[in-house]
This record gives sequence, C-alpha cells and structure tokens, in this order.
Amino acid sequence: MLVDEIKKLAEGMPATLKEKRGVYFMEATVAERKVFLSKKKLTYSAKFRIDDDKKEIRFTEMLTESGSGLSSGDSDAGPGFGFKKETYKTGAGPRQGSIKEQSELFGGQYSYTFDFSKVRASVEELAARAGYTFKYQMTSLGL
Repeated sequence: MLVDEIKKLAEGMPATLKEKRGVYFMEATVAERKVFLSKKKLTYSAKFRIDDDKKEIRFTEMLTESGSGLSSGDSDAGPGFGFKKETYKTGAGPRQGSIKEQSELFGGQYSYTFDFSKVRASVEELAARAGYTFKYQMTSLGL
C-alpha cells in the first residue's frame, strides 16, 4: 500500500507522519540554532492526500522557521528585553537543490544539509510504482 511505503520514507528521514481527515502531514526538523536566550528552528513539512478512486496523490511542501526566547530591544517591543515568538514560511513552489542553498533566505544562520527535491522525488517515485499520478500543488488549498 502506498501510504505504508511513505511511512517507511518518513521513518528514514527521520520525520513524523500523521493523518487527519484523509490528509497526511510529514514534518522534520532540519536545523536548530540557539543564541543567548533564544532558539530558532527550521522545519520541513509536507502535506499530501491520496485519492484511491482517481489513483493520484496531491502533494505540497513548505519550509518554516519559528523562534522563541528573549529579544534585545526590538523597535516593536520597545527598549530592553522582551519575549518574542514568531513563525513564518518561504515561497510557495517546489524547491530545488540542497537546504544550504535555501538557507540564504535565512541569512546563512544555519549549517546543515537537507535536499527537499529528494523527498519530493521519492514520494513521486513511490506513487508511480503504485500506479498513482503525482500532482504537486503550490498551496495546500484543495488538498
């Protein structure tokens, strides 16, 4: 079964794989950075739905960075120290190359290797072997 093969792929990353109302969520921490009293985490996540009737899998992915901890005098928070937590994402299309290339988006703050295109290609290959069509979607709408 296709979902069992994708579960094996997630375990090998390692990533968590959860299902909710027919949509599967795969998530893996790519890198973490701790500075003074703050922490930032870069996470790869993919969502997909398997449609057995149409024999297709709809797939989307994103890279998010979240941070928490003490900040030092942001213009928004005023002078001194404060607590700050934020989450944001990059781009909406398929990512090519290694995470080192993508890390330029984050100011070169991280040191790691992770190839998004290999994850996507592996899911696409598993789908093809199972006789399913792979459809990449720019956003998670319609999943």
